[in-house]
Amino acid sequence: MQGTVDGFSYGVVTPLVAFLMACLGGALGLRCTTRSLLVTHSWRPAWLALGSAAIGSGIWTMHFVAMMGFTIKQTPIHYDKPITYASLGLAIVMVGVGIFIVGYRGATGTALFTGGTITGLGVASMHYLGMAGMHFDGRLSYNTLTVAASVVIAVVAATAALWAAGRVRGFLWSVGASMVMGLAVSGMHYTGMAALDVHLHLHGTSGSATGGSPATVLAPMLIGPLAFLLLAGVVVMFDPLMVMGKPTRRDVEDKPGVPATAVASHQHHHPPLHSGRRPVRDPRHHGSRTPQNR
Repeated sequence: MQGTVDGFSYGVVTPLVAFLMACLGGALGLRCTTRSLLVTHSWRPAWLALGSAAIGSGIWTMHFVAMMGFTIKQTPIHYDKPITYASLGLAIVMVGVGIFIVGYRGATGTALFTGGTITGLGVASMHYLGMAGMHFDGRLSYNTLTVAASVVIAVVAATAALWAAGRVRGFLWSVGASMVMGLAVSGMHYTGMAALDVHLHLHGTSGSATGGSPATVLAPMLIGPLAFLLLAGVVVMFDPLMVMGKPTRRDVEDKPGVPATAVASHQHHHPPLHSGRRPVRDPRHHGSRTPQNR
């Protein structure tokens, strides 16, 4: 028996809030990744780890906020907590692998392609593992081509986000990049949902669902990731260099891989201070005249 599904039972509320969650996680993750590229090696892993957790938590929260609006009219839906939390861990780990590759190898060439692919596969894997944790009186099936399209969207979105993390400077540019990332991740989610077919068992079905609603089941699971995103936001807000998007002189000089021209340019705007003595000029180069033969 074919199930009747409704992905927007709360109207535009759940898609809008899901998009904002994806933007928030993306913005925090991109800013942390950008900051990691401007500090010494000792602090870089901490910033990259924070960025990975922020992006992973953001896309996971986006997915399950959107799932609050998903219902099957003939049967209630329940979620397996171990599988649901495993999808969160998978998202953070795979996003982290991609971010660490770009953080240490740069957002260009093979490193960008590898990191973007791994991160995108992590986003897609989180989505479909989270769907596997959904239990009801029936089974799910997927259209292969639509699933493949959702994976491609995830990989392209992740690659673009990592490129932005390595290239984009300034708060407003990062906000714009995070909005593009949020739109792409949300698009991946709803493309994956469009590939879904619900097949119900003939026994035990009725015209109306019974039991707890998806919102009631999922709301307690979202508390932890939301609290983490709030904490990451506080860290970003209280780092003035991250907010302004400007590296310090020490950051520029200590950053591995920075070309000498960049350091020279930075030093040109911040010349070394002297002790206040006026430089001694060689009179031979300042208009000195030699006696003329008369």
